[in-house]
Amino acid sequence: MPELLRVLVVEDDPVAAEAHRTYVDRLPGFTCVGIAGTAARALQVLSHGQIDLVLLDMNLPDGHGLDVVRRMRAAGNQTDVVAVTSAREVSAVQAAARIGVVQYVLKPFAFETLRDRLSAYARQRRAAESGQVVADQDEVDRLLHPATVSSVPKGLAGSVLDRVVQLLGNREGWTAEEVATSLGTSRITARRYLEHLADQGQALRTQRYDGRSGRPKVEYSWVSES
Repeated sequence: MPELLRVLVVEDDPVAAEAHRTYVDRLPGFTCVGIAGTAARALQVLSHGQIDLVLLDMNLPDGHGLDVVRRMRAAGNQTDVVAVTSAREVSAVQAAARIGVVQYVLKPFAFETLRDRLSAYARQRRAAESGQVVADQDEVDRLLHPATVSSVPKGLAGSVLDRVVQLLGNREGWTAEEVATSLGTSRITARRYLEHLADQGQALRTQRYDGRSGRPKVEYSWVSES
């Protein structure tokens, strides 16, 4: 069996850091070997080697994630980096690409999103290590701009799931009706996505009482990311 890819999670929020650790350890072929809450601690861990991939937040208490990558490279450390961040500025995405960040994942996200990105990364890494050569320009383009194959459960669309995750990350407490209205879908469709996230442990189900007669409504809140 191939060796597990050793991952360092760099994230200052303890809840998010533990969520990322859990996600990584659920992925075949990957293992989380540590968590660093600051840029300084990340660089210290990386100086000892033995890390294959860094999941890196951009906004750290003692520096920017891109500065961590620049200092890594200046020290001769070529460990691959996946940005896992809420930083949405186009300039940040472009700067990350210029210094060799291999994937850019926006928070909050569903587990499937990270699974797809890291699976694509692992396939590309295995191809490189095996000495595989490209056959044509199309294959070069696929390597430079890898398209991930969605592993979202049957009947759900990855793009819609990401939109539901974004909604839950923007505020606490959404009912299926509210999500349906925001997305322009049916209540039944919205509930399927919400229930999937709840079953995955990424959304919390609670009861909403409005003080009027009738049954309470189920509302969903995001619990895995911050």
